[in-house]
Amino acid sequence: MELNELEIDNLPNRLTFFRMLMIPVVVLTLYFSEETPTFLMNYQPYLGHVACWIFVVASITDFLDGYIARKRNIVTVFGSFLDPIADKFLVVSSLIMLLAVDRVHPIVVIILVVREMYMTSLRLLALSEGVDVPVSSLGKWKTGSQMVAIPMLMIYDDFLGMNLPLIGTILIYISAVLSLWSALLYSLHMIKKLKEKHLEKKRLKKDLKQIKDTV
Repeated sequence: MELNELEIDNLPNRLTFFRMLMIPVVVLTLYFSEETPTFLMNYQPYLGHVACWIFVVASITDFLDGYIARKRNIVTVFGSFLDPIADKFLVVSSLIMLLAVDRVHPIVVIILVVREMYMTSLRLLALSEGVDVPVSSLGKWKTGSQMVAIPMLMIYDDFLGMNLPLIGTILIYISAVLSLWSALLYSLHMIKKLKEKHLEKKRLKKDLKQIKDTV
């Protein structure tokens, strides 16, 4: 293993650390937007907006650290582990807080959170089996609709003439449906790939046995 693969202090990892640090800030700001302490009472109408823009900035760092890592060829063990975890922590924490302040239905949160856990387990299985299953376009649409819905639900007010609570709710429901459908498709592709690999192993064993028998 090359030394750079074990490196921790680089720009992509710093951005990932920054995203992790923003998670409690988003959570607390969103919480205080509903349960506002006295010293923040004058700022209550703006706290949802603050949570929204912090979430947006943190989400942008997810794109930036990946882009910089590819551009500069900075691939590290730590970054490969922490980057997807930080993204999931940010999204799951935000969804749970939106549920806590009664802006999203519990079933939707359950679907989205359990789906993330399920997909992470499937990807770990694929990695352990040496199977490559690419992310479908449905999965990308699910992520896109979810990442737009969450900040809208954080503001939860009319903004620039748009009814953000309504638009955000529609998008988060679309995200939930797409998450189920994309998870099903990924599972079917995974099963297909595993069967193909199993058959390939059986053929190799059979060929090896035939070679040994002829020797």
